[in-house]
Amino acid sequence: MYSAAAFFVSTSGNDMNTFLSIALMVLIVSFVLGLIRVFLGPSTEDRMMAIQLTGTTAVAMLLLSSVLLNMPSSIDVALVLAVLAAVAALALSRQQQTGTSPDD
Repeated sequence: MYSAAAFFVSTSGNDMNTFLSIALMVLIVSFVLGLIRVFLGPSTEDRMMAIQLTGTTAVAMLLLSSVLLNMPSSIDVALVLAVLAAVAALALSRQQQTGTSPDD
């Protein structure tokens, strides 16, 4: 069973594949810049925002690569990653609010 996105890519030709490949490269650059901010961020809030950026970018990269490589199963992985990123954001904000570590 093929996804609708794979159908549009296969019928559009090479122009759509080129566009999606360029978009994937831009997302990779964004991911690398986000990782730099995670490691060099001056404050915890900056690091939390960068972690959210990298999580969202990873989901977008998985979705684009699933369309480019015609692997619809990657969409499920991207959805799980998106849910985990949301839960991680809630846990980090709760930790910042209460000032305790998850081990306490």
